[in-house]
Amino acid sequence: MAKAVFLDRDETLNSDPGYINEPDLFSLFPWVGLELARLKANGFKLILVSNQSGIGRGMITWDQLSAIHAKLAHELMAQANIAIDQIKICPHHPDESCDCRKPKPKMILESIQELGLDPQHCFMIGDRKSDFEAGVNAGLKKSFLIIPGDEDSFRQTVTEILKIESN
Repeated sequence: MAKAVFLDRDETLNSDPGYINEPDLFSLFPWVGLELARLKANGFKLILVSNQSGIGRGMITWDQLSAIHAKLAHELMAQANIAIDQIKICPHHPDESCDCRKPKPKMILESIQELGLDPQHCFMIGDRKSDFEAGVNAGLKKSFLIIPGDEDSFRQTVTEILKIESN
């Protein structure tokens, strides 16, 4: 079975000026590509799991979100010649009581099933408690809560994942 790292998007991979509704507002942190490349080089799939309530609030359309993720893909290719393997989005407003919004594990569990992943070789990286809890709720090997937008925190987390998996 395959291994993976699940990643939150905003403030984990990119800055978040508020509801990002245009590609021009999206900016990948400059260190992300190289760090994710380290994971890819060690056989990890990369899966984005993101709450995007701006869709449910009517502040962003699915087409706008697709354009933003196209820019994400372009920037990852430019930085490190890598790609995200899968993207899962919860579009619901927090008040909707859906079954996919983190910290609920549905998006992660779907990816585990669809990609044939072994949860005991999977990790979650995010900047919010709900990200951390989603990984715990999905039964992943370990969840990491990083400092939002912090290069050292992100780099240390990737290093720790690689250390755990090398043992």
